[in-house]
Amino acid sequence: MRAIRLFFFVILAAVLMLLAAANRDLVTISLLPQALAPFAGGQWSLTMPAFVALFLAMVFGVLVGLVWEWLREAHIRAESSRRAHDLAQLQREVGDLRRTHAAPRDDVLAILDESARKPAAAPTASGATLPAPR
Repeated sequence: MRAIRLFFFVILAAVLMLLAAANRDLVTISLLPQALAPFAGGQWSLTMPAFVALFLAMVFGVLVGLVWEWLREAHIRAESSRRAHDLAQLQREVGDLRRTHAAPRDDVLAILDESARKPAAAPTASGATLPAPR
C-alpha cells in the first residue's frame, strides 16, 4: 500500500510540475469587475504566473469541499456521539447487573456457594463421606 501511495504522489508531482512549466505566463486576476472598481476604491487585482492561479484555485476548491463535507456530516457526528454515550451507559448498567446478580441472594444460597468453593475433605477410613460431594 505504501508503494502505491508513493507512486501516486510521484505521478501527481510530475503532472503538477508539467502544468507549472507550461503555464509560466503572467496573468492578472481581478477580484471585482471593471465597472465596480471605482466604487470599491481602486483596482482589486493581482498579477501572478498562471500556474500559481491554477494551484490557488485547486487549493481553494479542496478547502471548500472539506468545509462542505464537514458541515454535511455534522448530524452524523452528533448521532455517533450520542450512540457512544448510550453504549457507555448500557455497559455501566450491565456491569452493575452482573455485580448485583453475582452476589448471593439469601443465607442458604450463600452457605451452599461457600461449601461448593471449599475443596472436598479427604475420605475417612471407611471410604464413605457424608454429605456426598456435588
